[in-house]
Amino acid sequence: MNHQFKQNKADEYFTKEYAIRPLLKYIRPDKVIWCPFDNKKSNFVRLLKENGNDVIYSHIESGQDFFFWKPIQNYDYIISNPPYSMREQILERLFLLGRPFAILINEAGLFDSQKRYTLLKNNPFEIMVFNKRIHYIKSGKSLKGVPFKSIFLCSGILPRQIVFEKL
Repeated sequence: MNHQFKQNKADEYFTKEYAIRPLLKYIRPDKVIWCPFDNKKSNFVRLLKENGNDVIYSHIESGQDFFFWKPIQNYDYIISNPPYSMREQILERLFLLGRPFAILINEAGLFDSQKRYTLLKNNPFEIMVFNKRIHYIKSGKSLKGVPFKSIFLCSGILPRQIVFEKL
């Protein structure tokens, strides 16, 4: 399988703390989290640890390809900000793994492909919608005026299918 993420550094955006905090109230501190698109400096890893979670992190640059690798240790949730260009393949793998998950993704075109439509139609999911757009970090710089709106697409984490949160 050709993984665009290996070559496409344009997909590497880092998430600010304020975008992760609303999710923490739905994550019990006794749970083990796998962050498959993160390194030890990730805000996801740091904030989940501060929340009291044990965190396993992995990243393609460390030779841990999400599509072929998974932790040996048992984990309860998968939480991360994956490369948007591969969201269809990522969703397919997440549902195949069968664990609760929360991924931060672009909401535009979420149901546009037949494959994503079918995946979401046939699997349980929830959405966390924010009151404004999230600004990301790219190459160490904070981005302003991001041209897309992000949501947390979850499965088995939120109490209702749509949850609204304020940033």
